[in-house]
Amino acid sequence: MIAHLRGDILEKAADYVIVSAGGVGYHVTLSQISLRSISQNSKDISLYIYTHVREDQLSLFGFTSKEEKAVFLRLLDVSGIGPKMALAILSGLTPNEIVQAVVKEDIARLNAIPGVGKKTSERIIVDLKDRFIKDFGEIGSGKEINKPLYNDALSALRNMAEKTLANIGLDKYSTVQAVIKHALKELGQKSI
Repeated sequence: MIAHLRGDILEKAADYVIVSAGGVGYHVTLSQISLRSISQNSKDISLYIYTHVREDQLSLFGFTSKEEKAVFLRLLDVSGIGPKMALAILSGLTPNEIVQAVVKEDIARLNAIPGVGKKTSERIIVDLKDRFIKDFGEIGSGKEINKPLYNDALSALRNMAEKTLANIGLDKYSTVQAVIKHALKELGQKSI
């Protein structure tokens, strides 16, 4: 299975590029967003690849970012969505916009993508909302989230909170607010 290609662009068309890598020209179908980011004569281009195999065909779908490929793969998990439909969705919205639309249950935004109807939008939301929150975090702010950094920071904060709560002795306090106030004061006095 081909997972990554690095090479030069031999040809750029409306929905694909031909990438020359190791003396072989690979036909790679891309989203419109990825296509716009690639110039006709790009040298040393790097694409993440999804290899789709059927009885009669082997197709390569390319992505300029890991995030775009991750969203594509999640879309394939939705019943009734194949590689071409998933790529059409990624051509209509950026990966971050798709995740936001799903997490916020914005059916109208998904419906605005050509070829995506109300039932498909609803199915995408039902099937992917929890997965997107798990994979990409709550992104209601509209900002990109660095999930590994988020998870590391969350883990560190939990550890600090547990140590602080163990050190301050909860039996001295009668309310949650009092515990939090004292814990924050303790944390503020420590340097990381």
